[in-house]
Amino acid sequence: MESPANTDKTTASKQPAKQKWILPGAGLYQGLVVTAKNFIQSYYKKERLTTVQYPEERAPISPNFRNFPFLVHDGDDADVGLRCTACTICEKSCPPQCIYIVLDRDENGKSKKRPKVFDIDLSVCMNCGICAEVCPFDSIYMDNEFELSKDDRFGGMLYGLDRLVKSTEFHAKIRPEEAAQVAASRKAAAEKKAAAAIVKAERLKKKAEDDRLKKEEEKEAAQAAETPESPEDDTTKGDSE
Repeated sequence: MESPANTDKTTASKQPAKQKWILPGAGLYQGLVVTAKNFIQSYYKKERLTTVQYPEERAPISPNFRNFPFLVHDGDDADVGLRCTACTICEKSCPPQCIYIVLDRDENGKSKKRPKVFDIDLSVCMNCGICAEVCPFDSIYMDNEFELSKDDRFGGMLYGLDRLVKSTEFHAKIRPEEAAQVAASRKAAAEKKAAAAIVKAERLKKKAEDDRLKKEEEKEAAQAAETPESPEDDTTKGDSE
């Protein structure tokens, strides 16, 4: 049998807790205070002055913003310095299939390792950035240009090499950190390739020198075998007998 003290405790625990009285509409008032505070601060606090007089003034674009792809070229000549080799990896990887590439060839049909045609239909592009991720030659990246309104939905939004190719300086301008990493990586790869070429040239040079010495030795041995014995040698041989 439970004691009276335990019974009182059990009864007290079962009683509902008293709710704190709240002024009706207090949450609404608090929200209005926050709104009024932000509104007033937008007139004198620099971080809240969000209005920009576009297009005379333009808000800074974040380096993380990505819109449509563009191609990169090294140097001043876009034809010579174009990094794209027309491998068509980006064309095959594109989910909406908005990239069209034709390989450039010479009169003998040999590949020039550059695109003759590189078109991107921006009206179909979904800005996924997969083409930039899969490119093994650091030749395609995502642009931050967004003012692309055209009156021609199809012809005006079909970009070719004349509008897609941009310099490495442009890439460094819109995304400096990414461009610096790519430049350092390409420089290291170029130095490694140059060092390997020097080693290979030295190895080929040594092999050519060894082959030359070997041929000279074989030639001297053949000449020695073909040389007939002189009469003096015969006389000396007869005297000895």
